[in-house]
Amino acid sequence: IDPVVTLYHWDLPLMLQEKYGGWKNESVIDIFNDYATFCFQTFGDRVKYWITIHNPYLIAWHGYGTGIHAPGERGRITTVYSVGHNLIKAHAKVWHNYKKRFQPYQKGMMSIVLGSHWIEPNKSEDALDISKCQQSMDRVLGWFAKPIHGDGDYPEELKNELSFLPRFTEDEKNYIKGTADFFAFSFGPNNFKPPNTLPKMGQNLSLNLREVLNWIKLEYNSPRILIAENGWFTDSHVKTDDTTAIYMMKNFINKVLQAIKYDDIDVFGYTAWSLLDGFEWQHAYNIRRGLFYVDFKSEKKERIPKSSALYYKQIIQENGFFPRESTPSLQAQFSCDFSWGITESVLKAESVASSPQFCDSSLYLWNITGDGLLHKVKGVKLKTRPAQCTDFISIKKQLDLLEKMKVTHYRFALDWSLILPNGDLSVVNRQVLRYYRCVISEVLKLNVQSMVTLYYPTHAYLGLPAPLLQTGGWLNRSTAYAFQDYAALCFQELGDLVKLWITINEPNRLSDVYNRSSNDTYRAAHNLLIAHAMAWKIYDEQYRSFQHGKVSLSLHSDWAEPANPYFESHSKAADRFLQFEIGWFADPIFKTGDYPATMREYISFKNRKGLSYSSLPSFTSEEMQLIKGAADFYALNHFTTRFVIHEPQNGSQYEFDRDIQFLQDITCLSSPSRLAVVPWGVRKVLKWIKKTYGDIDIYITANGIDDQSLDNDELRNYYLGKYIQEVLKAYYIDKVKIKGYYAFKLTEEKSKPRFGFFTSDSKGKPSIKFYNNLISNNGFPV
Repeated sequence: IDPVVTLYHWDLPLMLQEKYGGWKNESVIDIFNDYATFCFQTFGDRVKYWITIHNPYLIAWHGYGTGIHAPGERGRITTVYSVGHNLIKAHAKVWHNYKKRFQPYQKGMMSIVLGSHWIEPNKSEDALDISKCQQSMDRVLGWFAKPIHGDGDYPEELKNELSFLPRFTEDEKNYIKGTADFFAFSFGPNNFKPPNTLPKMGQNLSLNLREVLNWIKLEYNSPRILIAENGWFTDSHVKTDDTTAIYMMKNFINKVLQAIKYDDIDVFGYTAWSLLDGFEWQHAYNIRRGLFYVDFKSEKKERIPKSSALYYKQIIQENGFFPRESTPSLQAQFSCDFSWGITESVLKAESVASSPQFCDSSLYLWNITGDGLLHKVKGVKLKTRPAQCTDFISIKKQLDLLEKMKVTHYRFALDWSLILPNGDLSVVNRQVLRYYRCVISEVLKLNVQSMVTLYYPTHAYLGLPAPLLQTGGWLNRSTAYAFQDYAALCFQELGDLVKLWITINEPNRLSDVYNRSSNDTYRAAHNLLIAHAMAWKIYDEQYRSFQHGKVSLSLHSDWAEPANPYFESHSKAADRFLQFEIGWFADPIFKTGDYPATMREYISFKNRKGLSYSSLPSFTSEEMQLIKGAADFYALNHFTTRFVIHEPQNGSQYEFDRDIQFLQDITCLSSPSRLAVVPWGVRKVLKWIKKTYGDIDIYITANGIDDQSLDNDELRNYYLGKYIQEVLKAYYIDKVKIKGYYAFKLTEEKSKPRFGFFTSDSKGKPSIKFYNNLISNNGFPV
């Protein structure tokens, strides 16, 4: 381990303060140089990196201006700048001393640690805002960096603004400039808190370390940079579970890596602050910044490693961030009958026009008695053409897009409220049904099978017929019976053409709509489950024997990882998320006929503590019998992996009952809508489903990513390639019975995240070709 030795980190001997007034007095410059000489003589044979002074900005401002730091003086602003002046001169003197007398044989390097905030303009295109940001940086970092790393003088902005600013002579400028062998940089809470002296100029503080490193590169001619201090803090009550500190560290170190890799910035080292919890200046013991926890009240002051220490150790061992592939890439293919699909949401049959079918074989005479009527000629039959799909023109464009995808299956949803506007069978919109039949039959002519979703609610459009909405929607059991009738009608009218049915898409996400209270959420879910089971039963008893189709429901099934893998409470929170998100609907259907025991127990535990008044509804024995086994396969929509922490919450809401919070991991690639790209998550969730619910057939009914690019959607290509590779591993290595994969989605909607292979005006993207290749190869052949 190489020592990096700081000569002065705010520890001025009291005698120098009392006798000379500390750094206000130029005499301290020579005394500091004598002290430095002693250190070089004593330790220099073993030290290759020297720091003269740590963060002179804070010494000057908060030691002699605000009085927050030692020596605690609340002086005039002129004093602040004269102290800064003396610190610069002291640093330069020590540097020349070392260069001349010690460096030739000790071979060390020397710098001064300069700390800074980072600031970004309110409006990125506004020249005035940008110049205010530049001024802000000049007043903090530039104050010391420009004399030492630049031309030996203060920034012009400072000189113009502050008439009392001390001036350097030409000789002093030449003496000061270049007195650093590298740029030592500090970035952390000390440079952001307290902000009262930071010249923000009405702009925005930002923790983007990559950006400030770019600024240093551009401003000071690409110096070699050592991050000499970086880290964040936790509150004093936090012991070893410092998850926030881990995520801040990930963020900072990842930004450093990006700066090196993408911006060609010469950063040669990184220093985490700090080893131990200690006295944190003006914050005293109210915050902790150590990698090791210290119990200040204990006699022995034991040092216990925090999770940040374990994480930092891992980063050092790996020398960066490695994508956590579950295993190396696999060269293999799916089975011959594997379904390759594309998903679309609700097909709107808005412009369905009626036109006659020329399929009547009778012969007619018209207007023979001047009555204007057709009269059938008895006993004469003509040859006619078969019935045609009269809505062909309205779906032709859609069929063209579908043909370009080269898929074997097309998943789309019907619009319940259009088919049964009254919510019951009193009015059936036959034209809309005919339109959907037309879509399915024309799609079949392309050798593409349809997977039809009966009900596809979203947060923005609940999709229920108006009368059902008015009577409480899914809070009312009658909606489940209405759904049963609707499903039976669809099976009767379309079932001869459809082999795969989804009753309800993502009922486990309707918690976003029925969120007035947890009991509303659980009641709606209860009715949704019963509605699905009744629809499945109708199909099973009345249609399966001759239609030979399969029926299930599609569950949103993202994977959950503990945000902090070093803490059991986070692992338990991740498992709890899966139980509350997936098990909530999957356990009753694929396992027990009832909600997960873990879910019931956790809600009861919160009830006993008075933290929640939630209660899960109970199923009757008949309902349990109805629901258990009411699915022919498991269908999942999977998009991302969530990083979960245990966060106790108080209140009767479904979200609060879970006691979890999500964290965004900066080290994950993520989409514009902040979906983390974690390919191995899909393999983990597939293995979990098999382990939890047995060896059942599985269809991935939606998987995709939003990509802003219209003409080079390489994020989508990357996502498809990586996720399908992990699906293949689950199929091939883990023996999960995956029957099909459906990419999401065919076309995107205007002003929504761009999930589509085609734009809203039907322009194709390059990812179509990429997906075509995967389909034609049936995976990743050798």
